[in-house]
Amino acid sequence: MSTQILFEHPLNEKMRTWLRIEFLIQQLESSLPVENTSKALHFFRNVGDLLDVFERGEIRTDILKELERQQRKLLSWAEVPGVDMQRIDSLRSQLKEHGSLLMAAPRLGQALREDRLIALVRQRLSIPGGCCSFDLPTLHIWLYSPQAQRDAQINQWLASLQPLKQSLNLVLDIIRNSAPFRKQTSLNGFYQDNGDDADLLRLKLDLSCQLYPQVSGHKSRFAIRFLPLDSENGVIPERLDFELACC
Repeated sequence: MSTQILFEHPLNEKMRTWLRIEFLIQQLESSLPVENTSKALHFFRNVGDLLDVFERGEIRTDILKELERQQRKLLSWAEVPGVDMQRIDSLRSQLKEHGSLLMAAPRLGQALREDRLIALVRQRLSIPGGCCSFDLPTLHIWLYSPQAQRDAQINQWLASLQPLKQSLNLVLDIIRNSAPFRKQTSLNGFYQDNGDDADLLRLKLDLSCQLYPQVSGHKSRFAIRFLPLDSENGVIPERLDFELACC
């Protein structure tokens, strides 16, 4: 049985930022429970990266606008004959609820930014090996505190991200499901098409091809070049079938 790999490529800056936030939150959660130094450093590095992303652009404003835009789109779907009105009403209600929670939440990352331990570790992360026990005795003693105590503190930090995480998950889920995958064929490793104001390209490729896509362009027009994983000996087929969704 062949293995298919899903590649996602953002077609605008807003989507690029959202995918990075989603990725960093997933990385944070994958390092739980934090029970040793390597997991702690993985966790704190991702917290630092997330706070850096929060410094750029109006993330909360952009997500709130998207929640409203998706509500309007669902309203227009309501006029289509045979549409599942129960599903539309449920989604609209979720969009509205998440929007209210996000609007009422404190500044993004505020609880993380103000925490003394996070601040201390962030300062040392840019120094090679700068998180040794003699550099960061605070982290060293924290790692010796009872696991339940650490878990409670981490859960508190992560809870402060919930309004953002829930809104973003819903928005990305709706966008990802807004277009079906369609079979396409590239010629000599090249494919181009119109984006039709898409935010995101989703591409499924067979692992056995040993190729990866390099995407250029934006929401109105994009091009995909398929390149071999082994740049020396890899072969690009004359015709390559793949699946593509413009969301």
